[in-house]
Amino acid sequence: MSRSRVLGLVAASCGGVETRLCAELAAPAVERGWRLAVTLTPTAAHWLAATGELDRLRALSDLEVRSEPRRPGQPRPHPDPEVFLFAPATAGSVAKLALGIADNQALTVLGDAVGEHGVTIVVGYQVRDSRFRHPAWRGHLDALAAAGVRARRLPVDEPWTGVLDLLP
Repeated sequence: MSRSRVLGLVAASCGGVETRLCAELAAPAVERGWRLAVTLTPTAAHWLAATGELDRLRALSDLEVRSEPRRPGQPRPHPDPEVFLFAPATAGSVAKLALGIADNQALTVLGDAVGEHGVTIVVGYQVRDSRFRHPAWRGHLDALAAAGVRARRLPVDEPWTGVLDLLP
């Protein structure tokens, strides 16, 4: 499969990740022809493992599902995707990505890709309405947009699948 059809699917620990990630994002992406290179935040990995969804997610890809960095000397488990989907993303993870904070493997992968020529990043965030009143929130979204990142709020009461339409 060509490099351009590898989707770097990154997910954080938003409510619903443990039941919606596979059904509404990962499986539909595979159906659209994407090869998944999945990276989870540590908490998201823990939640998915606790519900059995981690095994289901692993079954959707021939690549390792990551949540921890590799050790020195280990081969890279994923090719370099030209397209990333960070969904669901928390308010905290959006802020960290905008500020360049890479305190887990998921944010490291994305942080290395932000601003990279030829790489598309789409962020589907799930936040409370009050987040839009926080004085820093708009600035985080603006910073990501200035780097070419496309962002959309994930609907709480509708399938998350619509965010896949933002992918090239």
